[in-house]
Amino acid sequence: MTKRLTGIAASPGIAIAKAFRLNNAHYEPAPEKVADAPIEVERFRKAVEEAKQELEEIKDLTEQRMGAAKAEIFEAHLMLLEDPDYIDAIIEGIESEGLNAEFKLHEVASSFIEILSSMDNELLRERASDVRDVTGRIMSRLRGVSYAAIAAINEPCILIAEDLTPSDTAQLNLDYVLGFVTEIGSRTSHSAIMARSLEVPAIVGAGAAAVEIKMGTMIIMDAVEGTVLIAPSDEEMETYKARKAAYDQRRIELRKLLDQPSISADGRRVELAANIGSVEDLQKVLANGAEGIGLFRTEFLYMGRSSLPSEEEQFQVYKHVLERMNSKPVVIRTLDIGGDKELPYMKLPVESNPFLGLRAIRLCLSKQDLFRTQLRALLRASSYGQLKIMFPMIAIVDELLAAKQLLQEEKEKLVQEGIAVSETIEVGIMIEVPAAALAADFLAKEADFFSIGTNDLIQYTMAADRMNETVSYLYQPCHPAILRLIQMVIQAAAKEGKWVGMCGEMAGDETAIPILLGMGLHEFSMSASSILPARALIKQTSHREWAGYTEQVLSMSSQTQIKQFVEQKTRSDLK
Repeated sequence: MTKRLTGIAASPGIAIAKAFRLNNAHYEPAPEKVADAPIEVERFRKAVEEAKQELEEIKDLTEQRMGAAKAEIFEAHLMLLEDPDYIDAIIEGIESEGLNAEFKLHEVASSFIEILSSMDNELLRERASDVRDVTGRIMSRLRGVSYAAIAAINEPCILIAEDLTPSDTAQLNLDYVLGFVTEIGSRTSHSAIMARSLEVPAIVGAGAAAVEIKMGTMIIMDAVEGTVLIAPSDEEMETYKARKAAYDQRRIELRKLLDQPSISADGRRVELAANIGSVEDLQKVLANGAEGIGLFRTEFLYMGRSSLPSEEEQFQVYKHVLERMNSKPVVIRTLDIGGDKELPYMKLPVESNPFLGLRAIRLCLSKQDLFRTQLRALLRASSYGQLKIMFPMIAIVDELLAAKQLLQEEKEKLVQEGIAVSETIEVGIMIEVPAAALAADFLAKEADFFSIGTNDLIQYTMAADRMNETVSYLYQPCHPAILRLIQMVIQAAAKEGKWVGMCGEMAGDETAIPILLGMGLHEFSMSASSILPARALIKQTSHREWAGYTEQVLSMSSQTQIKQFVEQKTRSDLK
């Protein structure tokens, strides 16, 4: 009988192939006394140097295949190999205790991993994977064995592992690896992000049963639904071969919409834009027919380095993006650091609840030199395209006024210096704090546009960390409370003649799109790969019809009811 597993569909697609078990089981060395501690230290140092060389090569490979931004993760790995808390602790253990390098490496790394894995901060939890990767690489050098077996794959397969490290994912040969399934992981893990960049099907968090799949077992992975079938029957094989063919054909059909406008069945025009996190993402934005960039996260300019980026460096990046988009609108969000994103070199105070602390616009207003540098760079780039500047995490009108004042001051300085600045820059805010949604009528008088950041708006409204599996059931984009806040924001903006976009994951949610279209959302910004499916859905959806359903939807008491209603209506529209 076929065994089924379920996990998180991290990167969509359907794959059918034999399983290739990645044997990256933990090696637990026994403590052994060494005859000469200094020689053992040198053996360890040599292994570290060899690991560095390997990582440099993998970093270069990743940069060639996926761009510099994706390769930045290996900078963190290389920095770990220089980290005195990590490397020196192992060396000191070898010297003081006279124990073998393998044991001290395992002991120190296990302590690091345990501490990081227990952190409330999602970013720190993800760093546990980095420590495992680096440790495994050094350990393999000490033991004289090859690290992982990905390079040895030479036939079509689906990769099965407890987890895939960033270096594992970067080395995937997509001629042979048709997809991968992991026991642990989330949509925000490094491997999941890289899988989406490579457009390879991926299911993560499938549980302990995933690593029990035996080498060579035929499996089917449906990374659209998040399902894995182990040793499927002939009938199931035929069913999924047909599904895969239909999925592949749909992708071909969607390409026909590439250069078409996003217009509903009854003629309402909306804008489908893309979210990007680096300049390397532009290629996929343009390849998927985006009508603009609805969210350019500028944090990548500040992360994975030892100091703040200069005004000139930022200017060149913003200019490049605006020019590549060829007069299409580009919404650039000012620095949104804090919460799960940290800048170690800024040495900010540790907060007990960073998501509710000094982050985003709050940080920028308190560190005005940092903020003014970014504003100058944005203003200088504004004459090279259609720039829109967006401030994150605005909670009160005073924050927006203060940010606008700084922007105006820097604009006046640049004009006095004889530097060209566009006179048509729109200045908007992200609506991601419930207070901002509830006071949207006041904010709409001061902002040129709103962009609803649903990822944070949902977790703040529901008081539930979206990365916490124990309360993940409360992360409900289509809960009536969330939909009512969204409607409130759209209506408040409409009264002032302002437009509203959405840049959270909800913008690409097929359940939410008809509701949002009916509410009058102007711009939907999502991952590039979601644009064509969203365009197809909008083309067959009537704005007027769904506007008529809005009050009915908002009167429902649960997300379950709302989803069932949308599914029923959408199905009837397709008949």
